[in-house]
Amino acid sequence: MRSRCAAPSARLVLAAVAAMAVTATATATAAATTDSRSTTDSRSTAVRACVTKDLTYKVSLKTQAGGYFLVTAKAKSGVTCYLEGVFPSASFGSSADTEVSPAEHAVSDRVTLSGSTAAYAGINPKTTNNDHGREFDFLHLAVAGDESNAVTLVLPETATVDRPTATNWHADPDDAVPFSG
Repeated sequence: MRSRCAAPSARLVLAAVAAMAVTATATATAAATTDSRSTTDSRSTAVRACVTKDLTYKVSLKTQAGGYFLVTAKAKSGVTCYLEGVFPSASFGSSADTEVSPAEHAVSDRVTLSGSTAAYAGINPKTTNNDHGREFDFLHLAVAGDESNAVTLVLPETATVDRPTATNWHADPDDAVPFSG
C-alpha cells in the first residue's frame, strides 16, 4: 500500500515542479514582451525621415552667385522629421534635361525640422554660359526618395533652364548657395 501512496505524491511533486516551470516561463515571456513594447514605444518617439507631404515650401529668388532659387522647407504643424543632407529631387519640366543634378559632392549634415526650424536648398537653373535653355515658370520638387508625391511650386520669376543644379539641404541658408565651379 505504501508504494501506491508514494506514486501519487511523486506525481504531485512533478505537477508542482511543472507548474512552477510554466509560471516562470510565462513570467519571463511577459517580461520580454513588456521590454520589447518599451523599446518599441521609445522608438516610436524617435525622429523619422521627412516625406514631401510633411513639409511646406517657399521659393525665393537670390542674386548671389549669378542668381539662384532658394527653397525653404519647414515641417507642417505637429510634424517633427529630418531631411538627409542630400539634394532635393527637383525638375523644371518633365524631360530628363530639366532635372537638377547635385551641386555638391558630399553628403551634408542631417537637418531636423520642427516648429520654425527650416532647411534650405539652392537651385541654380542655368549652369552653362551660353544662350541656350528653355523657360519655365514652375518647379517640381520632392524629398529624395518620395518623387511620386512631388509638389509643384510657382517660381518668383520665369527661369531659363540649362543643366540645373541643386545644393544639399542645409540648416543655414548661407550654405545653400550653388556656386558654379
